[in-house]
Amino acid sequence: MILVQKTRKGRRKVAFFYFCQQMNLKQRYFLELAYFGKPYVGWQSQPNGLSVQATIENTLSTILQEDIKVMGCGRTDAGVHASQFYLHFDGSTSLPEHFLDRINKMIGLSIAFRKIHPVASDAHVRFDATSRSYTYYINGKKNPFANEVSTFFSQMNQLDFDRMQKAVQILLNYDEFLPFCKTNSDAQTMRCNLTESKWIKQSDCDWEFHITSNRFLRGMVRLIVGMSLRVGQGKMSLDEVKYAMDKQKMIEKSFSAPAEGLFLSAVKYPYIS
Repeated sequence: MILVQKTRKGRRKVAFFYFCQQMNLKQRYFLELAYFGKPYVGWQSQPNGLSVQATIENTLSTILQEDIKVMGCGRTDAGVHASQFYLHFDGSTSLPEHFLDRINKMIGLSIAFRKIHPVASDAHVRFDATSRSYTYYINGKKNPFANEVSTFFSQMNQLDFDRMQKAVQILLNYDEFLPFCKTNSDAQTMRCNLTESKWIKQSDCDWEFHITSNRFLRGMVRLIVGMSLRVGQGKMSLDEVKYAMDKQKMIEKSFSAPAEGLFLSAVKYPYIS
């Protein structure tokens, strides 16, 4: 941010900008984006493949000509997509002209930057989020153009939609979710405040699962979808779901739904409308 003031002679002052330069001050930015997850090993930088985080850090560092590290609002797994995602980074108080256009041209087609928001220096893209929403897409009609952004379920006509709806709405009565957390998770608590958990039938062949919470455990949404599909097939009862939640025990023979159907679809902050 640059504060500009005119003198009587019409010359423009950028005193605040130069003050920041001299003091080596930084501005924190929230960057809103979307990405197609298939080419990546996930959001987080990893030694075994290309990540969304590393790709963005390389692009920002090149454009801004300094070493940029970013923090993401979450850590999506390999192949998972995001229709809305936020990251934050600390950069110069003056960004290059046409900044969004430049990084969009350089980053490639699988990532799209939407908006940039200057925020307070202590704003945190992960800890300040008040809610996150995921959407999971399944389809029962073979479609080669949808395979990478939804999960094809060939036995969809055998699913009991009403039972699946009851299964996921049971979860709204609980605030701990150990049955839907991967066993190698490093989470310190299993507590989550779910405010939405429902299936929506767009057509007989296109269904969506919507879930919103203040936080999610590792692998949680895909395990919930997997449980729901097993209930819909008659391979698991509603009583078994309740028992697992009451006792906070892992579900026997749990099923994690494929990654390609999952999208992080919304992230909310108190200071971004």
